[in-house]
Amino acid sequence: MRFGYGTNGFSNHRLTDALDVIAGLGYVGVALTLDHHHLDPYAPGLARRVAGTAARLSALGLSVVVETGARYLLDPHRKHAPTLLDDDRELRLDFLRRAVAIAADLGAEAVSCWSGVLPGHVSRRQGWDRLLDGCEQVVKAAQAAGVPLGFEPEPGMLVADLAGWHALHRALGTPDGFGLTLDLGHCRANEAVGVAECVRQAAPHLVNVQIEDMRRGVHEHLEFGAGEIDFPPVLRALTDSGYRGLVGVELPRHSHAAPEVAARSLTFLRAASGQPVGPPSQRRPGREPRPSGLDELRAALLHPAPGTRSEGPTWLRGALARVAAEPARIGGFFAAAGRRCGRESLATAPGWSADEAARALLLSALPADEVAGQARELYRHGDAAERRAVLRALPLLPVGPDAVDLLHDAIRTNDTRLVAAALGPYARHLDAAAWRQAVLKCVFMGIALSAVDGLDRRADRELAAMLAGLSAERHAAGRTLPDDAARLLERLEKGN
Repeated sequence: MRFGYGTNGFSNHRLTDALDVIAGLGYVGVALTLDHHHLDPYAPGLARRVAGTAARLSALGLSVVVETGARYLLDPHRKHAPTLLDDDRELRLDFLRRAVAIAADLGAEAVSCWSGVLPGHVSRRQGWDRLLDGCEQVVKAAQAAGVPLGFEPEPGMLVADLAGWHALHRALGTPDGFGLTLDLGHCRANEAVGVAECVRQAAPHLVNVQIEDMRRGVHEHLEFGAGEIDFPPVLRALTDSGYRGLVGVELPRHSHAAPEVAARSLTFLRAASGQPVGPPSQRRPGREPRPSGLDELRAALLHPAPGTRSEGPTWLRGALARVAAEPARIGGFFAAAGRRCGRESLATAPGWSADEAARALLLSALPADEVAGQARELYRHGDAAERRAVLRALPLLPVGPDAVDLLHDAIRTNDTRLVAAALGPYARHLDAAAWRQAVLKCVFMGIALSAVDGLDRRADRELAAMLAGLSAERHAAGRTLPDDAARLLERLEKGN
């Protein structure tokens, strides 16, 4: 469960300060509402400011979704106006196109939008036609940019609930990249079924989730515990659905106490989801934490340093969205990753090359129940680089021990890169006998033992005896063990 916090709940903070506080509390993402004070899309120097924000997000290890619900950004007299339903809706369309472009440059996971309230002088039929036309235009822009669009049902608007979203989705022809932003509080306030059931119904279409507490029939965003939602089963339903996007806290009226509210919210959500609560992270502005695993790879590839190849992030965002929607298409994207993202080493993700990292992210975009099977197929039919990427991705994926047969296959080869990759963190699933044989094979093949994850922890008397036997054989032939193997044997013998 990846928790983020909405910048609309930090409206009294500069954006850079808000990001620092959110990351420092331990959140892994932000829902960034474009507004006058937070990356204004109409202020001068937009490209420079977007690049600076992308760099800051990357430094803090924060993922991002872009929200478009600023209240008075487009009209100082009318809240949220104009919408896609108004006579002057072209301004809203221009804003949404800008939001999509900004999201692409930030490497955002989604752009979120909504329909708006039907104006009194506009008939429902006319409003629906305007909405369809506007959505078609925004979907085209989002598809071209490779950014998923999350359309949010909002109480009181023309599309107010899940049924309305499904009707809009069908009327648009179920286009690629048109997903659903689900606000869990809205489900409690507005839907006939329970919140957990809403999650299950919405799961195939989710690209963005907002979270807060709320009461039945009252559209008021409340702190957790002040409303009526029972969160543990709701969060379990999200986990079971396979949703891997951000779950962003949406408390736009709590900016007066933003740091305290954000801290309380994360403590509550961690407890409700069964995560360790613990003290807040000690991250501070100016320090660059090292996010681990998939978040590190996302930051390295989707928020690249200036001067790196520019087409890779755009291609990868589109590929990730397409694989999430159509898992069977992963093979083509997997094969193209080296050509489209490059093969350079990633400075901000040591030990990973760009193509390996891209392939790991593509595997992570698959539905949980398809990961092991697709990984097996990609390994079986891939070249050496693709096989190595599969092996390196395994410890980052929800496959448990189901793919351990791939390690056995890799260890049987004479490809040093595959053998080394097979002895990474996923090798914890190898039984002791197979693991010892693999370590011995590293010695035979001249693979540095630093490639063996958990070597000091797993090395035992049996491995010492095997190394001692190999040492005796080599000594008789006038040869010696590699230095690292000799040091390991010496350490094990002293330990005995």
